[in-house]
Amino acid sequence: MGKTLTEIAQTLKDTDKKVQLIYAFNGVGKTRLSCEFKELIAPKTEGEEEEEKPIKVLYYNAFTEDLFYWDNDLDEDTNRKLIIHPNSFTDWIFKDQGQESNVITHFQHYTNDKLTPSFNEDFNEITFSLERGDDNKIDNIKISKGEESCLIWCVFFSLIKLVVDTLNESEPANRDTNQFDELEYIFIDDPISSLDENHLIELAVNIAELIKSSQSKVKFIITTHNPLFYNVLYNELELKKKNKKGNECCYLLNKDDDGTYKLDGKLGDSNKSFSYHLHLMQILQDAVDNNSIEKYHFMLLRNLYEKTANFLDYPQWSDLLPDDKKTYYNRIIQFTSHSTLSNEAIPEPTVPEKNTLKLLFKHLVDTNYYTEEQNGTV
Repeated sequence: MGKTLTEIAQTLKDTDKKVQLIYAFNGVGKTRLSCEFKELIAPKTEGEEEEEKPIKVLYYNAFTEDLFYWDNDLDEDTNRKLIIHPNSFTDWIFKDQGQESNVITHFQHYTNDKLTPSFNEDFNEITFSLERGDDNKIDNIKISKGEESCLIWCVFFSLIKLVVDTLNESEPANRDTNQFDELEYIFIDDPISSLDENHLIELAVNIAELIKSSQSKVKFIITTHNPLFYNVLYNELELKKKNKKGNECCYLLNKDDDGTYKLDGKLGDSNKSFSYHLHLMQILQDAVDNNSIEKYHFMLLRNLYEKTANFLDYPQWSDLLPDDKKTYYNRIIQFTSHSTLSNEAIPEPTVPEKNTLKLLFKHLVDTNYYTEEQNGTV
């Protein structure tokens, strides 16, 4: 029988684990779960000011970005700036702890070292400039939504790192601040999905290192829709040693047709613990059935081959390809290289290329490779 998100949040609260890692497909309800969890741990009390309440949970999700909004200077269209709503967290990060340079460094590392945020004296406005190759720069530009999300994550990461370092001082009287003395949870929901794979891996490693450095009683809950991010955290946090049948700390969140939810404990990383491959297969099958194959379907096909090869311990995913492997391999690589997925435009798949995808997808489904995987533990 399914549960409400409030009941799922209660389950997470009742679990005495330092780290809980949750995978869910987009649209299932990860962000709503984080909000339900926050309400469970620190419910709003009528008449009580938010600043007066002890901080019991810090959370990063899509709503965290609401602390930041754009002033686009609609009259002159020249002085564009990102405004920070007044709040104690960013005041502490920038005014008290002087983390401006660290935030800028992290932001440029994940985005572009030529793209520079500049804070005003009160740290409630941010403008952006872009350096050009001729020693000139373009001022007051508006950055992309992905870059904006990255900046906000960098601010939040600076916050939680400061909090972890502060609480690692066991004696409250010796801490720089006591506003986090009652902190119980840090909830991180899908940070920066727009990053490329290399930076996403680095981000997961940084989060894992921060969690491992925490010596206080604070617990961490992380949700994601990205299997790579899940896998890196699973391995870096060595959750295989802690994730035991009947006492899991890793889960798959699903939503049933009746609107209720299930939180299933899962063993192993995403390649062996939950049916992400089934989700890929359904997307590809729909594209084949509707004759709506696009460039990104080649990436999904490659992902499916990689996961099947990983599960069956084949050295290379190309080993699963049918005869004339090199030709098929090159065809997939053309559509899935990082350059073609980012800046360099390539033509839409031709009819023969679409037929190639259909053939390779059918091959994977019809051969014993997929039969072997279904008989395994997923």
